[in-house]
Amino acid sequence: MEEPLTVTQLNTRVKDVLGQSPGLREIWVSGEISNLKKYPSGHYYFTLKDSGSQIKAVLFAGSRMRVNFEPRDSMKVSAFGRVDIYVPNGNYQFIAETMRQSGIGDLYLEYEKLKRKLEAEGMFSESRKRPLPKYPRRIGVVTSEAGAVIHDIITTSATRFPADILLVPAQVQGEGSAATVVRGIEMLNRAGVDVIIVGRGGGSIEDLWTFNEESVARAIAASRIPVVSAVGHETDFTIADFVADRRAPTPTGAAAIVLRDVPDVMADIGNLAYRAGRALSQAIGESRGRLEIASAKVSPRRALDDIGNAGIRLDDLFSRAGRGPRDSLAEMRRRYDAASYRLTPERSLERMDALRSRVESLSASAAREADHTVSASRSRLEAAHPRADRAVSASLAKARGDLESLSKRMEGLNPENVLGRGYAMVTSGDGRVLVSAGGIEEGDDLVVHLRDGTLGTKVTKKEMKG
Repeated sequence: MEEPLTVTQLNTRVKDVLGQSPGLREIWVSGEISNLKKYPSGHYYFTLKDSGSQIKAVLFAGSRMRVNFEPRDSMKVSAFGRVDIYVPNGNYQFIAETMRQSGIGDLYLEYEKLKRKLEAEGMFSESRKRPLPKYPRRIGVVTSEAGAVIHDIITTSATRFPADILLVPAQVQGEGSAATVVRGIEMLNRAGVDVIIVGRGGGSIEDLWTFNEESVARAIAASRIPVVSAVGHETDFTIADFVADRRAPTPTGAAAIVLRDVPDVMADIGNLAYRAGRALSQAIGESRGRLEIASAKVSPRRALDDIGNAGIRLDDLFSRAGRGPRDSLAEMRRRYDAASYRLTPERSLERMDALRSRVESLSASAAREADHTVSASRSRLEAAHPRADRAVSASLAKARGDLESLSKRMEGLNPENVLGRGYAMVTSGDGRVLVSAGGIEEGDDLVVHLRDGTLGTKVTKKEMKG
């Protein structure tokens, strides 16, 4: 019976076969770059694909100097190199030794075409975008119920101003996914939430293509409720990002944008209380100033001085006038007497008391209004604290339960615990763990590992099952 190959031996043989095949060495392969990643080492790892298939590819740092352009996703290239296999994990891949650019990917062309069309319609204009509510009570989320997006949003919201989160599950990738996202946006508009978050995790341009569909862009633009787009990573931009009222760099960032931090809310309340107090003090000061001006104008002493001066002028007129104008002067005296009555000290004091009462009434009304505003703000914050505490406690309890479960599983897998239950582990003289009698011969030295020590032994007899 022929000795079986190890996996390493098998992968090594395949590598040798690929390296010796003339049809797989020094060949040109054309395709579109996708999932491009550049590592600190200078190596580029990416996928080359066409409409029917794809292959993993790598451009090593030493070969990068032969390429006169910067590779990027959706770029069509022709790559020269060889087919190879990476022995440790058995990955079949193409080693590119140089590349030349051959065009822009079809998806990228569609993306740019739709972007230009919607921009020409004014759908990206800042003037049509609406501000987000400062304190939303209900947040709608359109995303996959199994993805990390909804988990990240809930986790972030636990430390911020509380709000109810309503999830509408949607397919965020693949055929028919755009229709589910559109339905989710329409359902949340009917539900009457305060703001909508539409998002998914990162990926290639193909993975994010749902959010480059025209139907999704128009549903976001038609929404009566402000929409926050949270698609992919910070460097990913989709059509949905340009149409939405606000773009978040990540799903976690979307929750931070929509919900205020509790310290910020406290600071706002303090600022409002300070502004209310300052406005009240200013109103009282202005009222006091007007009262002092009015008092100066209608003071009893000034009124008496005016009456005295008027009497002196009237007497002078009588002395200078002849008999003919005396009747006219008599009429003037009658008017003077009437005016004197209206300007008596008693009448002046009555007017001053009325003005003072009115100012005091206005001051008391302003103080009551300021007290009511501060009390309402304090009550709303006090009501919000228990909800935030409950959300944080629930998150901590779940994390504690998960940790205890994992600890028990790790404890059960501990080799020392297995040995403690009466089992033993056998290794060869060079330290290899033995799981089969195959490859062991009579006379070989073995080491038996028990719970509290090891035993050296020698094989005196060998029997194989079957």
